[in-house]
Amino acid sequence: MIIAKNVPELRAYLAQRRAGKRLAFVPTMGNLHAGHLKLIEVARRLADMVVVSIYVNPLQFGANEDLDSYPRTPVEDCTALEAQGVELLFMPGDKEMSPRGRAAQTFVEVPVLSDVLCGASRPGHFRGVATVVNRLFNLVQPDLALFGKKDYQQLLVIRLMVSDLGMPVEIVGVDTVRESDGLAMSSRNNYLSPQERQAAPRLYAVLGAVRERILKERVSPADAEPEARVALEAAGFRPDYVSVRRRDDLGVPAPADKQLVVLAAAWLGRTRLIDNLEIDL
Repeated sequence: MIIAKNVPELRAYLAQRRAGKRLAFVPTMGNLHAGHLKLIEVARRLADMVVVSIYVNPLQFGANEDLDSYPRTPVEDCTALEAQGVELLFMPGDKEMSPRGRAAQTFVEVPVLSDVLCGASRPGHFRGVATVVNRLFNLVQPDLALFGKKDYQQLLVIRLMVSDLGMPVEIVGVDTVRESDGLAMSSRNNYLSPQERQAAPRLYAVLGAVRERILKERVSPADAEPEARVALEAAGFRPDYVSVRRRDDLGVPAPADKQLVVLAAAWLGRTRLIDNLEIDL
């Protein structure tokens, strides 16, 4: 596996080796787990060449968030990627991603969609995501890029950015990979204490209960949401939000809408967990 740490190295390798190959791109922040490896597995089925990036993006962390403590495991990550047959790993530093410094950074912003749910709780988060993903797309120039559905709002933000900017990149969403007890895999699961880890799957269980109530009992989203908050609080969570939305744009659903998603973010101790489940009426 080739490791490129700057833009000239990345471009030189791609110019030499791409040669008509269909290129899939998997952007990550490292600390790779089975969810990331699933993205790579799907990418290898869909393309001739797979490029992965590892960059802990400071632009998507707000004040007092966990940028400094975010888990970084570069040696283990490289070993895992080599085992997956990844051809090229791009590991840029801050100077490669923000050449003129963060204060002079050009930003890409997806309005409206970036301001609800996680965007309301983390102002500027999705602007940081869109800005860095846009730069990565321009540098790598992939045919397709893969993102996990666990970060559902992020997936939609990136899809809308690509559509609005006319970027020739197919965005592929990959189903959430879960632990055996249902907990969605996430690098932030490392923050959980043993006791919190035992309680964490309750988030998935509550979302499942919301889906069942809507599908089988025809409970309205407006009634299901407060019930879910109470259930999370009873399990020791501090809910940020639980919300049933339209799947394509995260708008508040109308009675005629059939494709929905229930999303939640909740604190368990010092760890903010997110998850979602799709609902087909």
